Amino acid sequence: MNKRILVIAILVSVVTSLTGAYIFSKKFGESKIIEVQTNHHDAQPIKYQATHTGAINFVEASKIANPSVVFIKTEAEAVRRNSFWFFDIDPFGSIGKVSSTGSGVIISKDGYIVTNNHVIKGAQTIEVVLNNGKKNYKAEVVGTAPSTDLALLKIDAANLNPVEIANSDALDIGEWVLAVGNPFNLTSTVTAGIVSAKGRNINVVQNQFPIESFIQTDAAINPGNSGGALVNLAGKLVGINTAIASKTGSYVGYGFAIPSNIVVKIISDLKEFGQIQRGLDGLEVVDINDEILDQVNGIQNGVFVGRVSQTNKYTSKIFEPGDVITKIDGKEISQKASYNEVLSYFRPGDKLKYTYIRSGEEREAEVSLVNMDGTFELKKRVSLYSETLKAEFEKVSKYELDHYAIASGIRVTTVGNGRLLKMNIPEGFVFTKFNNVAATDLSTFVGKLENMKGQVRIEGISPQGGKQYLSFYAY
Repeated sequence: MNKRILVIAILVSVVTSLTGAYIFSKKFGESKIIEVQTNHHDAQPIKYQATHTGAINFVEASKIANPSVVFIKTEAEAVRRNSFWFFDIDPFGSIGKVSSTGSGVIISKDGYIVTNNHVIKGAQTIEVVLNNGKKNYKAEVVGTAPSTDLALLKIDAANLNPVEIANSDALDIGEWVLAVGNPFNLTSTVTAGIVSAKGRNINVVQNQFPIESFIQTDAAINPGNSGGALVNLAGKLVGINTAIASKTGSYVGYGFAIPSNIVVKIISDLKEFGQIQRGLDGLEVVDINDEILDQVNGIQNGVFVGRVSQTNKYTSKIFEPGDVITKIDGKEISQKASYNEVLSYFRPGDKLKYTYIRSGEEREAEVSLVNMDGTFELKKRVSLYSETLKAEFEKVSKYELDHYAIASGIRVTTVGNGRLLKMNIPEGFVFTKFNNVAATDLSTFVGKLENMKGQVRIEGISPQGGKQYLSFYAY
């Protein structure tokens, strides 16, 4: 029997004038990102077998949803990677600007647009084209939420056609939905399918603290659909199309969308604070598998507490590794996806009732959620942009320090066409030391990076969570 390869394709256009996709691949327990280009994509007849033979009318829903979905074009600087220069600046590295495309959804008359974070990540310019193709706008980034793969944009416009948002919790498996977007640069494309599952955790969000609880659908979704709308038969938004399961990089059966209820919460946070106000219980949980089953006396529904962080001093006094959480505020917790989804709706300071099992005994406890620094405060985003480096930085939270087991850290949040890009340091990289000096004060550390010369040694944490050591000579 041939070994199966599951590829999850993040629906983003590649750095070409045509759309591509980032493919998430799992093969025999190993994972990697593969870039698939569609420069030479040939149109092929599509054989699509309808899942319903009845007289279902999609016309009205399409008419309602189409004006709310926009075409997004981005430009970024591409840099040639040259191993000869190790991690130093390659003076011949720049190969000019490259473009990519995706989709977005209008959520207000005055120009707020939601899309996927991976659609606009690393972009120097973002252009939004309305559904009618007659108006183009320059978009500004209001905020990003890498943990959910969402981003909020703003264009200077009025009297737009915002989508009406539905309650994704009310969405039923087997219900008809439409995917609206711009696959392969084909604007205003509509496909139909059914909701085949809810609460999917597919490990596709490239973040150390991801929130995944996807709607799964068989509506045809392809690269370029990223950030587009998943709507019900009333034309109301139920999800933001984000990923596909594919062996080819194109649609073969399953697509995944972020539920609209999560989107609403994230949008609200980004508009008000510029970042997610994420309520944390301080617990690191995993799904119950065959290895864990014996430890929990055969309990199959719930999530297993693997680690209790000291960041949340309230829950650290309640829970122990080995506890099984079965309900939060009365909602059944069957797996990590449903656990993440429930918590994603709340902010620091909120109190929730947890039902959990310890040593076969069911217990209840009130849990106070905290922010990434272990307090109840709702914080606005604080960052420092370096014009010299063309990059933005922020301090690492207390929760992350505990998670990574480090004393201090400075994270790179955005990387433009500057020195860090040419050094191949990506967004999400956490600096912990510069020439053996800890990265503590934000402005002091950024100043060191701006003025680095001679032999340089950098210690840090990669976006995937592994320790990295870089040594090079800076001119």
